[in-house]
Amino acid sequence: MKKNLIGNLQRRRLLAALSTLAVTGLPGYAAASPNLPAGNRTVRIGYQKSSTLLTIIKSNGSLEKLLAPAGVKISWHEFSSGLPLLEALNVGGVDLSADVADTVPVFAQAAGARLTYVAQEAPSPSAQAIVVRADSPIQSVADLKRKKIAVTKAAGVHYLLIAALEKAGLKFSDIDPAYLSPADGRAAFERGSVDAWVTWDPFLAGVQRQSSVRILADGKQVADYQRYYLASTPFAEANPDVLATLFEELKKTGSWVRQSPKEAAAFLAPLWGLDAATIELANSRRSYEVRAVVVNALGEQQRIADAFFAAGLLPKKVNATDVAIWKPAKA
Repeated sequence: MKKNLIGNLQRRRLLAALSTLAVTGLPGYAAASPNLPAGNRTVRIGYQKSSTLLTIIKSNGSLEKLLAPAGVKISWHEFSSGLPLLEALNVGGVDLSADVADTVPVFAQAAGARLTYVAQEAPSPSAQAIVVRADSPIQSVADLKRKKIAVTKAAGVHYLLIAALEKAGLKFSDIDPAYLSPADGRAAFERGSVDAWVTWDPFLAGVQRQSSVRILADGKQVADYQRYYLASTPFAEANPDVLATLFEELKKTGSWVRQSPKEAAAFLAPLWGLDAATIELANSRRSYEVRAVVVNALGEQQRIADAFFAAGLLPKKVNATDVAIWKPAKA
């Protein structure tokens, strides 16, 4: 019997927000009004390890400096993956979300979350891939039939796996998915508990450089892999000045990473606990081109929604264009 992810999502919303508070132990996590008066605002930002641009912005304190004259403070909250992050965003645990894979907003939208698209990173299809051990007999995606595959539920790699299987003439039901976090997925993969692992950078670059693996397929011509920055809709409506400042700082930081790959890798190395060469490899596959979201560019989002619905992982069809989108003033 196919699992209903939305049922789990709805039951886990409040638990996710509360458990994240317990894990982070950070001040300012408690829910707050999104429209506090000027001079008395704390913006709560959720991020993941793969949130490259906001990891840099957090470390150098640039956003705090830009927003300080308006009396705005920042509190940062780390999450293990995108789905718990958007759950917390929906229940008021955080106000802004760092980049999440394109699949995550689809699940949140299906659950009725009040989320606003703030920005997106241009496609990075090679930044996620299906990997097998170098000595594996698996030579093509078609060979994954009846194999056990580690994948993070609702992440971009989840859609990559569905789309790659379809291209190879297989259904998702033809494989045995093991829903695991990136850390648990790598552990299962390296001890041989699964036949393949679907992951994204920097986890992909890490296993490439530290283990003997082979890329079976990446997202090229299968999954664009666009990452989205989001805000709770009440916060977005009440704080357009914060969103405008964040948007410009994301664009500036993305340009720096693209133009200074070695410097960016060296900066991130101690923050991620990875060597600079691994980070440079990971960054070379990400576009980091931050741009405004436009409704007529959400075609990939619709394909993702349709694929998950067809696989029985969404209980209803989703109209990917039926969303709130923040627009920068220049646009």
